[in-house]
Amino acid sequence: MKFQMHRSDFAQLIGKIQNVVPTKPSIPILANVLIEAENDQLIISATDLTVSMKVFCEARVLEAGAITLPARRLFQLVRELTTPEVLIESTSPEIAVIHAGSSNFRIQGMHKSEFPALPDLSEGHQMDFKADTLKEMLMRTAFASARDDSRQVLNGVLMQKAASLATFVGTDGKRLARNQIELDEDSAPAGSYILPLKAVDEMVKLISDQDVKLTLMPEKLAIETDSTILITKLLSGQYPDITRVIPEKTENTLTLHKDELISLLRQVALFTSEGSNSVRFIFEEGVLQLTATSGDIGEGKVSMPVNYSGPKLEIAFNPHYFLDILRHSPDETVQFAVTDSYNPGLITDSSKAEFVIMPMRLES
Repeated sequence: MKFQMHRSDFAQLIGKIQNVVPTKPSIPILANVLIEAENDQLIISATDLTVSMKVFCEARVLEAGAITLPARRLFQLVRELTTPEVLIESTSPEIAVIHAGSSNFRIQGMHKSEFPALPDLSEGHQMDFKADTLKEMLMRTAFASARDDSRQVLNGVLMQKAASLATFVGTDGKRLARNQIELDEDSAPAGSYILPLKAVDEMVKLISDQDVKLTLMPEKLAIETDSTILITKLLSGQYPDITRVIPEKTENTLTLHKDELISLLRQVALFTSEGSNSVRFIFEEGVLQLTATSGDIGEGKVSMPVNYSGPKLEIAFNPHYFLDILRHSPDETVQFAVTDSYNPGLITDSSKAEFVIMPMRLES
């Protein structure tokens, strides 16, 4: 193998794939990236056996071939180089030499045959998505997913396909986000797919302004752009029935000014602690009062006008969860439906998004 290309292009290519490489690989080869040069194209692959990525770039290929090299050391080296061009060649199946101007670096790699084969996508069903639509669906649900829950399925985003409707759901049991989108075409069969959060994070990063293609399989899902393919194994298990926890809109549906509420919540949240991380929402005629009390810190009280006209209602929420939801709405105002002190609240906006937040125990 022997190829030449712009150093910045090579660094960008390796940088794009870095997060897929595991920091503590279960087998040594997973710390490496597979570099393949053929037909004036460079292909770099990485995998942690759950998420795999393959990126492509044009290069001046002088001799076709392949080798695996340690990902992080290679990225650190190429990033430090100052020459505009790099020439990389393999002098044996396990050794590569990088030429950068008058500098030369010999790197020990591993044979390409040890690198795991990436999954075959030929049997999958394909769906086309507008880039900004898919990115928005993922971002507005992943934030509500669990990060380290013993219930493995909650550490991911559920994607459901039914007829021409795609639904995306994230929940950690304390909050929930559901987004829906009508599809332009209905080619893929109905099904449910739970994407691990690591894959979702990488998908959000790689989606730019190009439309993307999803390939759906029973145990895998792939996303493809012009220069990148990301493949992920799906989480196995039964996702909770979320329809039971999404409340219906009630007569107590209020219109809240988002930026004002964000500002007030951030202020009063300063008076919460880990032991008492809740803010009391007190609804009275025409006003919402937010209060938080901590024995170690003190007490905060703020208020804002709202279109509430019912009896006095008190309910407590985690302010940080509420803020997360508000930040993921693009509108100036949101609708907040609440029934009593013990049932979840429902936050909606002008889109089809629904956000549910579970109440906390009212401190006496």
